Amino acid sequence: MILVICGPPGAGKTTIANRVRERLTRRGVRVETHHSDDFSSRTYERLYERVTEGPENAIHVVDGTFYRREWQTQFRTLDDVRFVRLTASLETCLERNRSRGDPIDEQGVHVIYREFDEPDAALEIDTDDCSVTETADRIVTALSAWSWIDAASG
Repeated sequence: MILVICGPPGAGKTTIANRVRERLTRRGVRVETHHSDDFSSRTYERLYERVTEGPENAIHVVDGTFYRREWQTQFRTLDDVRFVRLTASLETCLERNRSRGDPIDEQGVHVIYREFDEPDAALEIDTDDCSVTETADRIVTALSAWSWIDAASG
C-alpha cells in the first residue's frame, strides 16, 4: 500500500505526510514515510527502492513533487498505489518556500509549478482552502475507505 503525496514545492507535502503518519501510528497502523527531501540525487529512483525494499504490511507514505510523468509512471508499476495531489496557488507556494529552513531556489518553484504534469489522483486537495488538520482528516478518511488502515493495523 503506497500513498504518494505529490504537488509543487510549498503545497504542504511533507507537513501533511508527517501528520498522516502521526495519526495512523496513534491508531496502531504500521507506517513507513519516505521524503524526497532526504535525497540530493537520483531522488525518485531511491524513493522507489525504499518503498520496494520496505515491509509489505505497512502503508508507505511517499512525498515528492512527482511533477514529471515518468516518475508517476514508475510508481504506478507497483501494486496498490494511490496518488494524492496537493495544490496551492503559486503565491502560497513561494511564500511557504521562503519560510522553510532550507528553501529551494524560487526559479525552481516556478519551473515545477509551470511544468507540473498532473497525475491521475485518487484525491486532490487545495491547501489554500484546507488546513493541515482538514487535509490529514481527508486523507485518513480515504485510507479507511480503501481498507488500507485495517490491512496495516496490528
